[in-house]
Amino acid sequence: MSDSIDVDRWRTELESKRAEKDDFFADHPQSPIPPEEREDFAGLDYFEPDPAYRVTATATVHDDPEVVLMDTTAGREMRYLRVATLEFELDREDEDLEDGTFELAAYEQESPNEQPLFVPFRDKTTGQQSYDGGRYMELEPDRDLADGDEIVVDFNLAYSPFCAYSDTFDCPLPPEENWLEVAIPAGERHE
Repeated sequence: MSDSIDVDRWRTELESKRAEKDDFFADHPQSPIPPEEREDFAGLDYFEPDPAYRVTATATVHDDPEVVLMDTTAGREMRYLRVATLEFELDREDEDLEDGTFELAAYEQESPNEQPLFVPFRDKTTGQQSYDGGRYMELEPDRDLADGDEIVVDFNLAYSPFCAYSDTFDCPLPPEENWLEVAIPAGERHE
C-alpha cells in the first residue's frame, strides 16, 4: 500500500460497506437478486480484505476525451468518454502473483452531470473467481483531476455488475484496454 492508512479502520469501513450492500441485495425492491431467490440469499462472496490492493494511481488526464464504445451483455453498445488513464504499481508479498506497473482507463458517460469515474476491468480472476463479464469500480476524486494527480484505487471495492445476478440488466463489458494481465484477488467474488 503506497499511502499510510489506519488498516484496522480501513478494514472496519470496508466490512461495513459490504454488510450494507448485502442488506440492499437481500431486502431492497431494486435488488438485482430475483425476488424468488432473496429468501435464500446469504450475502455476496468477497475476497479477503487486503490492503496490498489499495494502491495510489497517477492520473494522465485526456483534455479531449476519446469516445469509447463498450459492448454490453445484451449485445448493444454504450458510449463513454475516456477521460483519464490511471497508472499504478502492484507490489504484493505473494511470490506466485505477478507485480509491476499497470494502467486502467477511467471513463465517464457523455452527460453534463457530475459523476464518478467509471473503471470497468477484467483480470486473471475473471470467469474463474470473479464474474465472467468483468468487475467495476467507481472513483470519486475530491476535485477535477489534473495530469500527475494521485488518486486512491481500492480494488477491495471492486464489484460485479447487476447483470451477474439477473439477465434483466444490460451492463457494459470492460473494453480490451482494461484487461489486466494479472490476478486481482480483491473485491467481490462470483463463482
